[in-house]
Amino acid sequence: MSHDALKQVGAVEGYVPPEDALTAPWWAATREHRLLLQACETCGSRQHHPRHVCTSCGATSLGWTSSAGAGVLDAVTVVHRPPRPDLQAPYVVARVRLDDGPVLLSSVVGTGALGAAIGDRVALTWRDLSDGRALPVFELEED
Repeated sequence: MSHDALKQVGAVEGYVPPEDALTAPWWAATREHRLLLQACETCGSRQHHPRHVCTSCGATSLGWTSSAGAGVLDAVTVVHRPPRPDLQAPYVVARVRLDDGPVLLSSVVGTGALGAAIGDRVALTWRDLSDGRALPVFELEED
């Protein structure tokens, strides 16, 4: 599979995830290719995906903080048989443990993606959506 094809794997042509009042700041930041995490103003814990309460202490006073998006793969799988015909396989689904603490479920794209393994370091990149927003995806860091 070519590098350009791997950058698009997992994409559903024309599909744009919904936005609501809770996720609006997060989506707005993706338009600038910035990754935001929620930060609890009570205990300092960071979390992703956006929620109404802190998953560490239950507080409702949550703000936003930027993340560089660096992390490590702690689970990874290559999907060879997509669940729908509009998804191009193979593609890599991975759980990324950010250096900031939270875990993101995402894709690994780019050169070498099909060889991604648990423990590999990854860096944030973006897959642009048709409405100007973007989805965070990850590339393997070069040694």
